[in-house]
Amino acid sequence: MDSLSQIVLGAAVGNAVLGTKIKNKAVVYGAIAATIPDLDILAGKLLDPIEALGIHRGVSHSFVFAAVLALVLGYGIFRLDRSKGVTFKEGFNLVFLALVTHSFLDVFTTWGTQVLWPWTYSFAFKSIFVVDPLYTIPFAVFLVLSMLEKKDMKRRMRWNNYGILVSSAYLLLTLVLKYFAYIEFKDSLNRRDVSYHSLVVKPTAFNTILWNGIVETDSAYWIGDYSFFDSSDIEYQQYAKNRYLIEHIYAEPIVQKLIDLSEGEYVISKTKGQLYFNDLRFGLLKNDPQDIQFAFSYHLFQNGDGDWKAKEVVKDKRDGLMLIKRLWARIQGQ
Repeated sequence: MDSLSQIVLGAAVGNAVLGTKIKNKAVVYGAIAATIPDLDILAGKLLDPIEALGIHRGVSHSFVFAAVLALVLGYGIFRLDRSKGVTFKEGFNLVFLALVTHSFLDVFTTWGTQVLWPWTYSFAFKSIFVVDPLYTIPFAVFLVLSMLEKKDMKRRMRWNNYGILVSSAYLLLTLVLKYFAYIEFKDSLNRRDVSYHSLVVKPTAFNTILWNGIVETDSAYWIGDYSFFDSSDIEYQQYAKNRYLIEHIYAEPIVQKLIDLSEGEYVISKTKGQLYFNDLRFGLLKNDPQDIQFAFSYHLFQNGDGDWKAKEVVKDKRDGLMLIKRLWARIQGQ
């Protein structure tokens, strides 16, 4: 999830563990701890951009990392606030829970999270977009109300618990909504008598009303959208896999890296003699039939030494704004 959502969640966890003893200081501790896993982005700036994507949500989001760091930072909290009755166990619990809930929240999004590292499998429920105001705003309001309560600790904890309860209930609701969207896609494909290998359903940007479906067939991917306000059947666009275009470089390390990152959901395109690797997991940025662009596309090329490399295609911010406008119309069933 986005940084603000993680900060709010971590702050609420810190408040729940130590808010009655050290009040808003616990909120600050939880917020700081919850930002640490995403510092892997900073570490990635020292690496090749594609290598950086490979380490994101890896070791720093694992239970192992959470346990080790909680021992260190938990002890630090204990030393700083033991005069106020804080124990080492409470310090450990605050940090560990702030880190673990960060990772658990990320599991609900589309980008996989390696919570069981060193096992490198990435878990992803794909039921919530990385930024969702309906998750974050109510949670933040309850947290602020809790922070403003300095004397009545029961009321303080009540507001904090409301925030945790409401945000958690929304996460569970996203799984239910995804299930209903999945059924709509499945029924739509059955009506068309389509034979397919897999169906992946995920939310579109900033909402859980409009859902995107990626359907893999033998030679192509079908991509469609479904809104709970739709009154007509789902329409699909087909994109040929074109895997034959990279047969001669399939074993190249950069190609294998991109295949791993895309979890095998990709198509190859060729424009003006240049090869492009298109990751399907995050959908289309531009949907103009004359100018198709996926949210994550990589130009495959050979450098001066003859080695194959990849460079992400630069996104135009104006395309992003147009995409949001189109999504808003589609959410309403248009």
